[in-house]
Amino acid sequence: MQFDHILIRFGEMALKGKNRKHFERQLLENVQYRLKHFKKVIVKKTRGRMYVLLNGEDPHKVMEACQQVFGIYSLSFAIHTENDLESLKEAVLSAVSVEENAKTFKISAKRADKSFPLNSKELNPALGGHILKNKDEMSVDVHHPDVELKVEIRHEGAYVTSKDYRGAGGLPIGSTGKSMIMLSGGIDSPVAGYLTMKRGVEIEAVHFHSPPYTSERAKQKVLDLTRELSKYGKRIKVHIVPFTEIQQKIHRDLPDSYGMTIMRRMMLRITERIAKREGALAITTGESLGQVASQTMESMNTINEVTNYPVIRPLATMDKLEIIDIAEKINTYDISIRPYEDCCTIFVPKEPKTKPNREKTVAIEQSVDFSEDIEKALASIETVQIDGENSSEEKGSFSELF
Repeated sequence: MQFDHILIRFGEMALKGKNRKHFERQLLENVQYRLKHFKKVIVKKTRGRMYVLLNGEDPHKVMEACQQVFGIYSLSFAIHTENDLESLKEAVLSAVSVEENAKTFKISAKRADKSFPLNSKELNPALGGHILKNKDEMSVDVHHPDVELKVEIRHEGAYVTSKDYRGAGGLPIGSTGKSMIMLSGGIDSPVAGYLTMKRGVEIEAVHFHSPPYTSERAKQKVLDLTRELSKYGKRIKVHIVPFTEIQQKIHRDLPDSYGMTIMRRMMLRITERIAKREGALAITTGESLGQVASQTMESMNTINEVTNYPVIRPLATMDKLEIIDIAEKINTYDISIRPYEDCCTIFVPKEPKTKPNREKTVAIEQSVDFSEDIEKALASIETVQIDGENSSEEKGSFSELF
């Protein structure tokens, strides 16, 4: 007898009360999508649990895929068997036999199906005795066992597990709405996207591209970063906004010290327009408080003025080393440090305002008309869909939708 299931346990979504079914349905859909390439697996949901029936698929590859799905607290390989004592004895013996180096064990049984003739206190010694009888080298240790065998007696059958694996935690993507992530290609914004997704938010990316100052390799870097993020959910749209003319105009016609502030205001305006079109309810950025001139409290206050959308800043209180740790964990760091400039690193003012005055910023900005430039950029957006393996492109004209 071998492990034939993976048992999925819920985390904080188990506390959602009347809304719990919504979160469970979304998690089921996300797990099914993540396992779509494993043609034989079947994902099923019961009260308070979810199971993946392996049907001969590689259990370790399926487990690895499931560990990237947000909303899962922990997972275990499991043996499913009938609700009778002899079947359970064989199942626990098989489960403990997989642990080659284990010398001590513990049985922890739970009986959700009260019609089963033995209660938990009676079941533990009955199953433990069977192992001791067949495994002379093993002994019981109820405090610090090498392996803890968990037995769940449920109405649809019994499940035996031997080890817990950590899941991604958080909430299922798609359960708490959609946000646009302003994805620059640096270290910070992909981490912000990851942390936003972890809270159950579906994301779409907006990238500002300024050829010839930024290269096709810089754009490809953003697509590669999105591909890494898409491994934690479903496909992700990337909206690539041509930004050259707006940046040139800011650099040419406005005071250098206010260039960064006004550029960020333009980006936020455009991102809000895309968010409205795509049905998003928020905008996510990779800003970390005090890290650069545009991320001071005064700068954020002045830049935020142009949108009524909530701006999610998951990194606001993190330092750079904390951000890098997460980037390395999610495999975006090596992509982010590729030496290709994005639009935020060109036309950088020599002395940018770190405490821009909101009223003065508005007056400077209104001295030049950007309305046609914004409409032109919106009408020329290139949209790419990334699903972790493949991508497709389409030209998107947004201007006529507003």
